[in-house]
Amino acid sequence: MQLGFSTNAFTRFSLTDALATIAAAGYAGVEILADRPHWYPDHFDPAEAEGIRGQLETLRLKVSNINANCTFGYWKDAPPEPFFEPSLISPDARLREDRIRMIHNTLDFAHAIAAPNISITSGKALPTMPPDAAMKQLYESLGPVLEKAEKLQVRVGIESEPMLFIEWATELRELIDRMGSKMLGANLDIGHSVVLGEDIAATVKLLDGRIWNCHVEDIRGRKHYHLIPGTGNLDWQALRKALAAIKYDRFLTVELYTCVDAPAEAAQQSIAYLRAFFKE
Repeated sequence: MQLGFSTNAFTRFSLTDALATIAAAGYAGVEILADRPHWYPDHFDPAEAEGIRGQLETLRLKVSNINANCTFGYWKDAPPEPFFEPSLISPDARLREDRIRMIHNTLDFAHAIAAPNISITSGKALPTMPPDAAMKQLYESLGPVLEKAEKLQVRVGIESEPMLFIEWATELRELIDRMGSKMLGANLDIGHSVVLGEDIAATVKLLDGRIWNCHVEDIRGRKHYHLIPGTGNLDWQALRKALAAIKYDRFLTVELYTCVDAPAEAAQQSIAYLRAFFKE
């Protein structure tokens, strides 16, 4: 396994500065935020992607994931629920189309910079979109996404998260099996599983073979707030054993969007702690 760090902790810095700082901290990989102020997926510019790829090669950074979970840059006048809208299950067809378009652009970007996978979410089931309708809409929206993913050979990892429509690991596994695409898997955030009370070993085993990237952060109790590894009470030993049991060999990516005040320090503290458990 290798260690990566997400640029979503560096939203007060440019992508160039974020990449340089993450590399300097000793990480082998980086997760790039597909949102402002880093790479915004409203359109795909091959020249821009080539420039970013050049930076990555110079810094000797691999890409652990392209994080297209949220799209804050979409809104000029944010609605009551801006975090995951527009989503694949939005009641508004125009918003669904815009989300699919942005995911397509993200897939193009990932392909251009040699990123093996992107992450997305289901979004929330908002009013007028009850569970049965939401699931039907999710199947329909994922169709063109997976068609393009298969064409470009870029994997799509859905991140299950507390309070989203696809919330539980069991729901994600069922969706993966139902869609039947080899490109669909999980962007597993193990902290989310802890918050939901899911067993770490059982969750990792359930998603065996379909975990494209693993987000890590510490959690205190079952409160959903991302903490620097070593400052909560997540069972790191259990996670190490669970990942070893399935021979997981992709990235562990630290995600600390909560640490925008001091992201460089958070990156340094995280890698020092995690190296005690996970050998790169």
